[in-house]
Amino acid sequence: MDLALAGKRAIVTGGSKGIGRAVASCLVREGCQVSICARTAKEVDETISELSGDGGKAYGSTLNVADKAGLENWVRDSAERLGGIDIVVANVSALAIDNSEEAWRQEFEIDLMHTVRTVNAAMPFLEKSKAPSIVVISSVSGREIDFAAGPYGTMKAALIHYAAGLAYQLAGKGIRVNTVSPGNTYFEGGVWHSIKDNNPDLFKQALGLNPTGRMAMPEEIARGVVFLASPVSSFTTGTNLVIDGALTRGVQY
Repeated sequence: MDLALAGKRAIVTGGSKGIGRAVASCLVREGCQVSICARTAKEVDETISELSGDGGKAYGSTLNVADKAGLENWVRDSAERLGGIDIVVANVSALAIDNSEEAWRQEFEIDLMHTVRTVNAAMPFLEKSKAPSIVVISSVSGREIDFAAGPYGTMKAALIHYAAGLAYQLAGKGIRVNTVSPGNTYFEGGVWHSIKDNNPDLFKQALGLNPTGRMAMPEEIARGVVFLASPVSSFTTGTNLVIDGALTRGVQY
């Protein structure tokens, strides 16, 4: 299926590893120009080198998305480099699951406010696009109570509500907004890699909850993100796509 993404311009936060990197890679393979940001310069450089290796057009910046001015400047700079913005993928998470005030602050600033600020900064460019789309990365922890209930689950739930409201508000402008809620996703250097090495009991417990007997790969999440972002999904807005291998059992109405 041709996703009609050739020539589209996308920005992806947290695009240097895991789901964000897989999304950026998939977009480039579909013919998009992509700009990513992440905190570690080496990882950004390696990702841009890989994305550009097959003739793709990719740009990257080192950035802490909790820095409001830096984040907004990155969005504007990306629009200038790309010649506009058609697609926004807000992906970064603080992954803070303890119940400390610092964890609550991190989740609010990074998961929620980075998404709001990215969207707000990109809005003038999305309004000029012929196929504007926003995809917010939430989590299954945003729709059911699990071990990450607390700051992480609360802010992931808030993102689903935010995206649904935004979809309704922006429908008249033709700007689509959707959410993807991944289940546990394993990749080298990721949180579940660390848990596997440092807390094997929790890893075994999490693995045992999924009837598929495994965790997702970043590429499996990315395909859903890219489909929702693409013009092929032109009448899909306000939805929350759960990609979890039947991990969650609740019926989503």
